Amino acid sequence: MTLATLKDVLQPALANGYAVAGVVCLGWEDTRAYVEAAVEEQLPIILQAGPGCRAHTPLPVLASMFRYLAEQADVPVVVHLDHGYEVDEIRRALDCGFTSVMYDGSRKSLNQNIEETAEIAAIAHAVGASCEGEIGFVGYDEGESSAFTSPEDAAKFATQSGVDAMAISVGNVHLQKTGNGNINVEQLKAIERVTNIPLVIHGGSGVPVQQRAFLATTSNICKYNIGTELRMEFGNALRLAVNKDLQRFDRNAILKEIHEPLKMLTQNVIRNIGNAGVVK
Repeated sequence: MTLATLKDVLQPALANGYAVAGVVCLGWEDTRAYVEAAVEEQLPIILQAGPGCRAHTPLPVLASMFRYLAEQADVPVVVHLDHGYEVDEIRRALDCGFTSVMYDGSRKSLNQNIEETAEIAAIAHAVGASCEGEIGFVGYDEGESSAFTSPEDAAKFATQSGVDAMAISVGNVHLQKTGNGNINVEQLKAIERVTNIPLVIHGGSGVPVQQRAFLATTSNICKYNIGTELRMEFGNALRLAVNKDLQRFDRNAILKEIHEPLKMLTQNVIRNIGNAGVVK
């Protein structure tokens, strides 16, 4: 069993110049493909249950599924709650066996965000789990606009919140369908000059592949959240499988054809940012 915490996988990434993918999970089919991809690449992976996933599937089911897959893997697998907003839900996740939680107080004032995130971090650390926080709101494509992270706020948050990783807003945007966005490198470097903590980029699908790889090896970005491009691949593969034979009705036969293309794309994604972290 290679169940790991966020700290377990991000501290080596910070020290050795690579990044780990936090993949957005929605069900058994995609999560299994993600873990198989990590095993084939011999790279760690972070399985993430976001709000949409949790609305569809109860936390105990997700925890059991993630932990079962981790037990079969010979690479580190993190069981991570993404964008937690309520203390009670985060406590339930930890009780169910999540090894890492992310508290999102990014819409709140700096002091309130620090205070509430510090409370969550203490709860997580008390049971041997990790905590990620966010300073500077990361917006959504065709939705809420971002509130960029200031270096001064980042420095205060990093030292006072007690988090193991810090998500920042430096040009990244959630739910971008094309990888033609860009990280503001000058802003990123300014944050790095006043912090020494693994940094997290939400909305990693919108960051160009070449820039993801470059910053994984040259900056303190140690985790990219990747969801949209993987969900697009799942959807495209599902359409092809359904349309290939409109008489088919067995969901297992249809979903079986999604596994290989999704696994191959995931391998490319995690290899691109984690090559220096190959554990072979």
